[in-house]
Amino acid sequence: MKKIILLKSAGASLLLGALFLLTHCAEDKPTNSSSEQEVSQSYKVPKFERDSAYQFVAQQLSFGPRVPNSEGHEQCKNWLVDKLEAYGMEVISQNFEVQAHTGEVLKSTNIIAQHQPQATRRILLAAHWDTRYTADSPLSKERQTEPIPGADDGGSGVAVLLEIARLLQQTPLPFGVDIILFDAEDQGISGEGSANSQTTWCLGSQYWGKNLHKSGYRADYGILLDMVGAKNARFPKEYYSTQFSPRLVDKVWALASRMGYSNYFHDAKAGGITDDHYFVSTLTRIPMIDIINLPAESGTGSFGDHWHTHNDDLDVIDARTLRAVGQVLLAVLYGEANGTF
Repeated sequence: MKKIILLKSAGASLLLGALFLLTHCAEDKPTNSSSEQEVSQSYKVPKFERDSAYQFVAQQLSFGPRVPNSEGHEQCKNWLVDKLEAYGMEVISQNFEVQAHTGEVLKSTNIIAQHQPQATRRILLAAHWDTRYTADSPLSKERQTEPIPGADDGGSGVAVLLEIARLLQQTPLPFGVDIILFDAEDQGISGEGSANSQTTWCLGSQYWGKNLHKSGYRADYGILLDMVGAKNARFPKEYYSTQFSPRLVDKVWALASRMGYSNYFHDAKAGGITDDHYFVSTLTRIPMIDIINLPAESGTGSFGDHWHTHNDDLDVIDARTLRAVGQVLLAVLYGEANGTF
């Protein structure tokens, strides 16, 4: 993960404008957002347990780096599937093989966990569960040939979604929620000068977007989590998110502000990020937004000092950040059930 793309050229603006029209039109169509069944009872928003989420990060790290084709990757996959099934989710393991830019064929798995799988109306939540195969941050020259731990970049988003799955079992919703853990997200070419490098990232979401787990699958919208666990995290409004679903971005950030989390959810614009939401939105026309930590000012290209280094370990994780993101997501979901979001 990932590359910030500064969209200054006319061609880029036209491309994003076209994509915006395709996705935004779908977003503005009426949906069954508040059926009589949903609003006939009140759904209390559960409390997001930050210590539980923190332990989910620690458990992922116990397997070591989760690079495709590694033993740690296989062990973590089995644990994730077992955990989601234990929380009453119906789980599909979408196995696939894809060639990385290095030429290596990656044995990969998108993990798709369904809450209320029979429901027609659905909301999509996602994160990536693999980790970077090399510590290639320009901020560090240490052990660059070794894979990173991936506590924040990968582990934090997965941990938040696992805790949400646990709470959904305790307090079910009247509509479907799909939690997708994308694989092979973090195996792309680094460096702004790499030509045509965008499609070397997010291989799992690209595969899923072209091979949906269910024919005709649709969701009202999606929310992607990426690097959502660091201390003093800063989540600005990422560019592609504001193009694919501007209304959803504004609603989520306004909700976070009302909940007292504006110190995390900044009402500020950021550059476009090559991330899973980009390929979900462009390949499936499901509008998806990205909650991602961009601690530097917009346009600098920085994801934080620990990004793609061996410092991305449990020490960078702050349980309060996990709670802020998780509690906002729960407020979105249960607000939808109450017809208040």
